[in-house]
Amino acid sequence: MLRAIFLFILAGVSEIGGGYLIWQWLKNEKPLWVGIVGAAIMILYGVIATRQEFSFGKTYAAYGGIFIVMAVLWGWLIDKRLPDWSEWLGAGICLVGVFVMLLKR
Repeated sequence: MLRAIFLFILAGVSEIGGGYLIWQWLKNEKPLWVGIVGAAIMILYGVIATRQEFSFGKTYAAYGGIFIVMAVLWGWLIDKRLPDWSEWLGAGICLVGVFVMLLKR
């Protein structure tokens, strides 16, 4: 289970980080190379996700919940936007759902 959690976190950082760089390029007029690096990181995310031992559907469903939590944290730590109580509550509910899905392999 520790390996699965590590891979989910690594995939989340890759997807959110890559998407963030593309966002910076397109929305905040950063140089093209920033978008290209973001796209390369997004490809890495796709490769990392295949390293999970769960089925495709279970992996992506569980990852969706992890992604939500990580996106809220990214917004807080990187964009310096403090999440409100509803974002924390929603992220917590999603995380409970992830654990329920992963109880049985």
